[in-house]
Amino acid sequence: MHILIDECLPKKLKHVLKEHTVFTVQEKGWSGLENGDLLHIAEKEFDVLLTADRNIEYQQNIINFNIALVVLVAYRNRLDSLLPLMPQLREVLKVIQPKQIAYIET
Repeated sequence: MHILIDECLPKKLKHVLKEHTVFTVQEKGWSGLENGDLLHIAEKEFDVLLTADRNIEYQQNIINFNIALVVLVAYRNRLDSLLPLMPQLREVLKVIQPKQIAYIET
């Protein structure tokens, strides 16, 4: 699976998901793009956008994009706070389809 990590999440999260092809928004040179523009560009290369932005669902209609959205909800967006979500994230990544949104919470 090809995963794009949003700039609101720690870059080190990439190394936790070694079983997938993972890039960060910063690596792609897409920092600062508005959510709609980011989704439009990302859908061409990625299966999933991994983010912590809980408002993206209300700002963008994911049905209009050929990409899945996974929102990580933790107390803080630090790696140590997100690591407990990884088992659930791995399960979601096995089944999520384009145009779907999944929330993963502690």
